[in-house]
Amino acid sequence: MSTSSNHKKEASKETPAPFAYEGLERVIHERARLSILSSLAAHPQGLVFNDLKSMCALTDGNLSRQIQLLQEAGFVEVWKGTKNNRPQTLCRLSDEGRTRFLEYINELEQVVSNALRTEWRKPNAAGASGLSPA
Repeated sequence: MSTSSNHKKEASKETPAPFAYEGLERVIHERARLSILSSLAAHPQGLVFNDLKSMCALTDGNLSRQIQLLQEAGFVEVWKGTKNNRPQTLCRLSDEGRTRFLEYINELEQVVSNALRTEWRKPNAAGASGLSPA
């Protein structure tokens, strides 16, 4: 993990706002980009454009745009070439992208953990404060 992410983790344990989730990156936290990154994380060797499109249920244009955004943000690497005289694009998580994605997943696990703890501490119908729900 990078020094800055270690610092974030240490700071988040000390922060009075444990539900702020500073580690959730906006660039990832979008359905299409999350599905692209998840697919690429499951295939470390990378995926060709059409396979990625199929796995994520995206159109050519949407996938192209999302890959461009992820590439600009440093998450993915893209190689263009030809195979059997047809253009082919290969996408793969960059080393930095893999690290940041795993940090993001860890943050999501914290969201789930907090939600589960909150569920178990649910007050009775009248509520712990004695107030009725609105």
